[in-house]
Amino acid sequence: MDAINQLQTFIQKVDNPLLQTTFQNLHQGYVTETLTRFLKARDWDPSKAYQMLIDSLNWRLQNEIHNILSKPIIPAEVYRAIRDSQLIGVSGYTREGLPVFAIGVGLSTFDKASVHYYVQSHIQMNEYRDRVILPSVSKKHGRPITTCVKVLDMTGLKLSALNQIKLLTIVSSIDDQNYPEKTHTYFIVNAPYIFSACWKVVKPLLQERTRRKVQVLPGCGRDELLNIMDYPSLPHFCRKEGSGSSRHLEGGSKNVYSLDHPFHQQLYDYVKQQAKLREDVAPIKQGSFHVVFPEPQDVDTRIAKTIESEFDSLTLNAQARVQEGNPPAESRKLEAAERRKKQKHSTTRQKSQMISRSRP
Repeated sequence: MDAINQLQTFIQKVDNPLLQTTFQNLHQGYVTETLTRFLKARDWDPSKAYQMLIDSLNWRLQNEIHNILSKPIIPAEVYRAIRDSQLIGVSGYTREGLPVFAIGVGLSTFDKASVHYYVQSHIQMNEYRDRVILPSVSKKHGRPITTCVKVLDMTGLKLSALNQIKLLTIVSSIDDQNYPEKTHTYFIVNAPYIFSACWKVVKPLLQERTRRKVQVLPGCGRDELLNIMDYPSLPHFCRKEGSGSSRHLEGGSKNVYSLDHPFHQQLYDYVKQQAKLREDVAPIKQGSFHVVFPEPQDVDTRIAKTIESEFDSLTLNAQARVQEGNPPAESRKLEAAERRKKQKHSTTRQKSQMISRSRP
């Protein structure tokens, strides 16, 4: 509590009215919870947390983040293309009231618009979560709810994902420096071998508090996630019949990524309504909302380079196997067929021996 009081004293002494207003927009009435998030991100050092908070407030002020929810991505076709290539949505809530964000890491392509559009969309999602969703569920449950859970679907993750490292590093830096400690738990599901290989080398680079938040679940993670949420809140990719099953969810359920999903309809309508309220001040313009990208932290840079290195290693190994005449998937099929052949031969031989011994 001393650290929180000390940080609050530091902030109260800031004599810039614009920064004070920006801080009010940030904390949304939850001052203690906001200060605690920045303190956690700086290992409870009030001086470092203060500097981080001031840097974030300046970033918000310089980039007019307070207005980003009145900047719709238009025309709607552009926004639909972003939703089809930046796979994220809210599938429901945990039993404790935390929003469940579903993210299609492996199948996101980020190839339908400029980097600025994707960054704008990401920040709008963050701000809508913090200004609309979390205050609403906090009121509903009668207590502050300031975090969410994220379910990351690794289906389709390939070596080509290396092309997205730059954009993902930008987004990660924005979150780390301006939205710290907003995720309670990261659940990893449908993880292929390539994820396991990268996770093995990235995990040691993460801070302990971050590592504790990550849970890699078996298969689609359905049974484990049902311990904290009801079935209707499960992301669609977690509703498979069992671990490793390729069966899709039953008809009538909606794809949480789609612009037609209720969450995205509500978000897009909200942004358009906010834009109409500001039309007298500034007319709606087409084009992306440009935000200054923060410099990646050292740990983000190390992680990106480590992933690149691991991907390069996996690529070289895959190429070597192809040159040997047995691509990885084909090689496994051949080995399995050979095992079945040997097993069949062994069973036939055992039967012959039994028949031979049973004869008089």
